[in-house]
Amino acid sequence: MNEEHVLAKTNRINMLFDFYEHLLTEKQQTFLKCYFHDDFSLGEIAAEFGISRQAVYEHIKRAEQTLEAYESKLELMVKFEQRMKLTVMLHDALTNITGMPDPQRAELQAIVRELQALD
Repeated sequence: MNEEHVLAKTNRINMLFDFYEHLLTEKQQTFLKCYFHDDFSLGEIAAEFGISRQAVYEHIKRAEQTLEAYESKLELMVKFEQRMKLTVMLHDALTNITGMPDPQRAELQAIVRELQALD
């Protein structure tokens, strides 16, 4: 696996974790935090918890599969990314519109800011 692919996978798991963290078991949360957030190796996690590297690997893989399963059913991350893209498009459109009265433009820009603040 090349470095770019590893980074993309790590970013995806971290984003999925942000959405679905509380749906994982405590052990899955702990191992994913150690591995993906704190950049611990499998050996370091194994030593910390007194289990084998293989057991740590299996816990992490199972947690990743669980995150992917939640995303395939709920699509929270996909919807978030779509909302962000649409919000940027709306902001850009408002910036480029000419002839719109300033009070209306300000009102619409306030709505865009509220949308951005939700995520």
